[in-house]
Amino acid sequence: MRLTLDQFLSRFVLYLPIAPSAAVQGNRHAAVLVPVINAAQPELLLTRRAAQLRKHAGQVAFPGGMQDASDASLIDTALREAQEEVGITPDQVRVVGTLPPVTSSTGFAVTPVVGIVSPGALLTLNPDEVESAFTMPLVEALRLSRYSGFTLQRGNRQHQLWLSWYGDYFIWGMTAGIIRALGQQIALPDVAAPSSHAAERHVLCP
Repeated sequence: MRLTLDQFLSRFVLYLPIAPSAAVQGNRHAAVLVPVINAAQPELLLTRRAAQLRKHAGQVAFPGGMQDASDASLIDTALREAQEEVGITPDQVRVVGTLPPVTSSTGFAVTPVVGIVSPGALLTLNPDEVESAFTMPLVEALRLSRYSGFTLQRGNRQHQLWLSWYGDYFIWGMTAGIIRALGQQIALPDVAAPSSHAAERHVLCP
């Protein structure tokens, strides 16, 4: 099926987010930008974190990080981090809203900020933080059946996690959970995908 930007925005505004099944833990705050590229067929921008990072090295993620004292809001945090990591400037992003915060494995309450990125935005990756960036069609990213769930036991707590492959990119954990939550809110009919995702992958930067 097709999904235009107007259709995505209409559904994002009209439908309420799905309430998280567990209360958000932690008193430290962070934010990520969920960048939707404005195109005839909108795309979702994701990154692969640099291999030398101390935490979450090599994982697929959204641009983001913890809130600084200088950030006026968590939206400012997401925009600042996106500029630092992939070179998207705040004036190239139209923020359309946020999703309910989620708890990261490191104990942060993370707020996903959904933003529409100008189609002509050029990426400049920070090699200290980002190995590569890629896009996937938004309609494919939001297809709920592409995500498989599993339960992780940490101490006395059980955590529901989600995972999916897109080409040779393994999307799991908090990032997959955020995309799936957005898919639940947008509530598209779940249409079967083509047999090979590898052909659909579009790498923006090496």
